[in-house]
Amino acid sequence: MRDGRIIGRGVEDNQQGLTASLFALRALVDEGLLPPADVGLILVADEETGNAYGIEHVLASEPGLVRPSDLVIVPDAGDAGGSVIEVAEKSTLWCGFTVHGRQVHASIPHAGVNAHRAAAHLAVRLDEGLPARFPGTDPLYDVPGSTFEPTRHDANVPNVNTIPGEERFFFDCRVLPRYPLDEVKVAVADVVSSVERDFGVRVDIDFPAELPAAPPTPVGAPVVRVLSGALRQVAGLEARCIGIGGGTVAAVLRRRGIPAAVWSTLDETAHSPNEYCLVDNLVRDATVLAHVFMSERPEAG
Repeated sequence: MRDGRIIGRGVEDNQQGLTASLFALRALVDEGLLPPADVGLILVADEETGNAYGIEHVLASEPGLVRPSDLVIVPDAGDAGGSVIEVAEKSTLWCGFTVHGRQVHASIPHAGVNAHRAAAHLAVRLDEGLPARFPGTDPLYDVPGSTFEPTRHDANVPNVNTIPGEERFFFDCRVLPRYPLDEVKVAVADVVSSVERDFGVRVDIDFPAELPAAPPTPVGAPVVRVLSGALRQVAGLEARCIGIGGGTVAAVLRRRGIPAAVWSTLDETAHSPNEYCLVDNLVRDATVLAHVFMSERPEAG
């Protein structure tokens, strides 16, 4: 801890939300308060890598554990002000590319096929071509357009004087729901074909993650209204609803007809060096959640 911050890997994403939820329940127990309805916490792993061993497993094992009528809050995404409620998420598509050339000594490049050069051109063509092919925007989302980002790059040869015969890299694509992921995959294949033709390589494509966008939570859903009321009462904030490109377990719930809301107060340091959460945010979030737990369900409408 330093200067009101807890610093460490994962403390904002997502240990802050988990801890705030636990302390909110602890506060009710310590004060002897009985909520008007049952309150439950589900703590799951695997959110970063597809949810198969986390929330998907839980809901498959206990189909009646969470119901569409429940008020479900996922304390994950948010902003520094604490007023945004996430109600929609983009589609996610992770693309892996393995470029096959022919390895040779770097002094005789004509005898080989440089997979690194071909991969570099492929990355640039994807980086320029995909946003142009899918240019739409939606003001609900932060970021408003689809994003196509080159991310991970695996090691090739260990020495400088060898032309690599194989190269592997990845793109992380967050796509507005208006664009089916099959259309993105076709666009990716078109770019790959052009590089194969121009550089004499073979490119294998795989998709480690493919998650079409879930139906959004209505901005007038009871959970949004209760959470908005708690934000107004505790922090004097007027909530606004947004969509995000990041993925949370809310998408899994929404696909099952459960209108989850995602909320937290974050400085958005997730996945960054020196990730941190503010102690004040943790305390305020716990207070807001405690108010939610003690709230009466609003009338339908």
